[in-house]
Amino acid sequence: MNQIRPADAMLTDWREAALRFEREVGKAVIGQERAIRLVTIAIFVRGHVLLEGDVGVGKTTLLRAVARALGGSYERIEGTVDLMPADLIYHTFLADDGRPRVEPGPVLRRAEDLSVFFFNEINRARPQVHALLLRLMAERSVQAFEREYRFPHLLVFADRNRVEREETFELPAAARDRFLMEIGLEAPRDPELRRRLAFDPRFHDTDRLIGEVAPGILDHAAIGGIAAAIQHGIHASPDLEAYVVALWAALLDPAAAGIRLPDIAMEALVQGGASPRGIAFLIRAARVRAWLEGRDMLVPEDVREVFLETMAHRVFLEPVYEMRRERLVPELCRAVLAAVPVP
Repeated sequence: MNQIRPADAMLTDWREAALRFEREVGKAVIGQERAIRLVTIAIFVRGHVLLEGDVGVGKTTLLRAVARALGGSYERIEGTVDLMPADLIYHTFLADDGRPRVEPGPVLRRAEDLSVFFFNEINRARPQVHALLLRLMAERSVQAFEREYRFPHLLVFADRNRVEREETFELPAAARDRFLMEIGLEAPRDPELRRRLAFDPRFHDTDRLIGEVAPGILDHAAIGGIAAAIQHGIHASPDLEAYVVALWAALLDPAAAGIRLPDIAMEALVQGGASPRGIAFLIRAARVRAWLEGRDMLVPEDVREVFLETMAHRVFLEPVYEMRRERLVPELCRAVLAAVPVP
């Protein structure tokens, strides 16, 4: 493999900082090495993340640790059925003198220093709120108080309540496609990790746990420039490019690629998805993965390692299969990876 050249001192220094970032976040969230690696990739792609997982598996702890090690400001909002778009921008109240007051909401409170914005239970919020969030994610700006506010360092993280269905509003395809990745967090399966989480008091005090994470390991204000350098510095061979195009074609038309799933009419399975934007995100994520592994050349494993999290939420099934997507789409992605020959 081609190693990063010694002359690439800046990228090498940043890679060492990124690996230290992962170690620090891992102090607060044990047993989630893959999720931490994927979040690190998202940071250097400058992409937003949708988190999946049951209640209490550490999503909020992970994001608080990420925000502390990343630097910049962290804000959070809870999705509720009565949340309105304006609640993200400002809130009104009666002051002690009985007069109404207007103060910045969670999006504007930290202004340009905002680096991590966590939208908890996003599917409890109404579509009008999703629409405002889409603009914030796509343009990193909002209009308020007759001016435009910009958030150049912003990363949006959101999670969905996947247990309760009442008073929820599923994200439309356009909103889901704006997320670089959909990352799953599950409780650790290792018995020793489970014992530590249950009995070690260190993991019962979240504030103290987060306080043990070294702050500001990464300069959040400089990551944009480093992200661009990574994309220009990691190369792909013609064979690798052909491999990705073949994966794309198989995901769009699995029947034509000879892919079969039990009891599924493959010709009628996929309605759409796997857009050019999605494939571009896949390559951007794969390049960061290669950089973190110390290479300046993409290999198939870089693509395969981020394929499911980058592409699965961009595959839209015919309505008859949509209720089974949590099982079918991962199976389809794995079948695509198995069917397309690796160069």
